[in-house]
Amino acid sequence: MSPLLTVEDLLLLQQNGTPRLLDVRWKLGGPPGPEEFRAGHIPGAVFVDLDQELAAPAGPEVGRHPLPDPADFQRAARSWGLNDGDVVVLYDDSGLLAAARAWWLLRWAGFDGAIRLLDGGLRAWKEAGQPLATGDAPTPPEGNVSLGEGQVPTLGVDEVEQFVADGGLLLDARPAERYSGAVASVDPRPGHIPGAVSAPAVGNLTDEGRLAAPSVLADKFKGLGVDGGRDVGIYCGSGVTAAHDLLALAVAGVDVDRVALYPGSYSQWASLPDKPVVTGEAPTGPTSVTGEKA
Repeated sequence: MSPLLTVEDLLLLQQNGTPRLLDVRWKLGGPPGPEEFRAGHIPGAVFVDLDQELAAPAGPEVGRHPLPDPADFQRAARSWGLNDGDVVVLYDDSGLLAAARAWWLLRWAGFDGAIRLLDGGLRAWKEAGQPLATGDAPTPPEGNVSLGEGQVPTLGVDEVEQFVADGGLLLDARPAERYSGAVASVDPRPGHIPGAVSAPAVGNLTDEGRLAAPSVLADKFKGLGVDGGRDVGIYCGSGVTAAHDLLALAVAGVDVDRVALYPGSYSQWASLPDKPVVTGEAPTGPTSVTGEKA
């Protein structure tokens, strides 16, 4: 079953139960999500702070959005009112580029309920003529969800080079110009991890901010080398939009329980002087190597 649902699907869910709605609005550089949430959100939704609740504190050695401590993440999820076995519906206003992080983290933490994402997010809800609530949401009753860690594959910073050397396909979900190093980087060194293939997450979306059709996504990733015969790993700037490539793979019918995410991503990699960085539009060249292999 696709992890996506439509506005009509959500309305039907709400008629037959009470799904836990989570608003995961976030953008690199802002504006701040809480203010946008207060200005208008889907009734019944609870705001999830990506920086504070879906990540541990940032640092050069760990990246901008390291994985949260499992106990902290469980505490946050319970504060959203999340219980074991709940149906969770995630949305944002950026084509699920942020909400996908929560989807992936809940899977990583072993959440045993259903996790769905509203295709088109808040835009689709408003275009369907549905009402918005404003102000702060009422604090939900404390949930009882039990969460852990490590239930889906990850790559550690010291595993990445060997993964590529062993023939793994490493996808870079950042915009192409950040992959190539053509624009000024928010990270210490522009470029990408050697051997990585550019797979911008924004390319998973239609002009209407919805996920492209499964067949379109399947063709995209097949063209990048996802053929079922190679291990696949994904990274981005800080581990947020990499989850969107994973979501797109799931929509395309790929078994994402076998796809690894590198949580530290480029924000960690480029901060470590012993990790090599290359520039250019192709995985192997033209290159300009910065740093030496350990």
